[in-house]
Amino acid sequence: MLRSVSRALLALLFVSTLCFAQSETPSAPTPQEAPSAPAPQTAPAEPQFPPVSEANFDAPSPTRTDVEAFLKTSWGYDSNRLWEVYSIQKTTAPGVSKVTILVAEKQTPQQIATLIFFVTPDGRHLIAQEAVLDFGPHPYESNYRLLQQRADGPSRGASAKQFQLVEFADFQCPHCKDAQAIAEKLVQDFPQAHFVFENFPLVNVHPTAYKAAVWGACVAQQGGSDAFFKYASSVFAAQNDLAGQGADQALRNAANAAGADPDKIAACADSAAGKSAVDASMHLGQQLNVNETPWLFIDGRGMPMLAVSYDQLKTIIEYQFSLDK
Repeated sequence: MLRSVSRALLALLFVSTLCFAQSETPSAPTPQEAPSAPAPQTAPAEPQFPPVSEANFDAPSPTRTDVEAFLKTSWGYDSNRLWEVYSIQKTTAPGVSKVTILVAEKQTPQQIATLIFFVTPDGRHLIAQEAVLDFGPHPYESNYRLLQQRADGPSRGASAKQFQLVEFADFQCPHCKDAQAIAEKLVQDFPQAHFVFENFPLVNVHPTAYKAAVWGACVAQQGGSDAFFKYASSVFAAQNDLAGQGADQALRNAANAAGADPDKIAACADSAAGKSAVDASMHLGQQLNVNETPWLFIDGRGMPMLAVSYDQLKTIIEYQFSLDK
């Protein structure tokens, strides 16, 4: 039976693995029961995709090669995922093509899902439900180049920008606090990566986030990236204080922890120069369609930073970096 791919798959920008079935853990044998002999190992079955007809391909573009290249870039990190380009068809909208993909997993090959999206006449974007994504054999390249040019927040790791990990975060966001342990692991596990922190305060949700970001930008301006990351660690540790009357003291304490003069940082934070760095970072995030935090770009491939396990995240990063050598 064919099933539609969930909105969650699109929300993760083709990152998440498809989970169509729940596994059951067999109960342990009672003392009176002898464990049965292990079942012989058999090779996983291949999915039985429906036959593909050439009549399903009446649109001049994109070609099957174009779609395959896009899917390979987007999903190639997942050796468990299998797919078939089922159709590329004309629509009543001039130049807009409808693409249908059949998707399955090796673990559950009998469960086949469908992914449908529309490709714009210029071949540069796809539309699926409410999502508009870059399309083509190199769908993340425009983001990659923009981040190389504009992601100039506090950084660590490699100085070269061939391999980039760019985090957009909000100091009042609880998930961003959780993500900092992941960021530390990424810096250790990928020394070839240029890791950048970009402020993206969600001002409509977190009233102190913008001020905390500006203080952080001023710490970076006066003390450099090392000072900023000390400041960030201190602010996240005292995150609960940002919502109350202790917010100003928490920021002063964080500036002290970074080796900065809190009075000088406060003066900087009240100036246009202090706010401009945060405003530029927010504008960059908006250009990249960031609308939640923490958000991570891997050589331009954007994804929620906590969407997958750390091992899965490493796999995605390794795969993307292999494409960008």
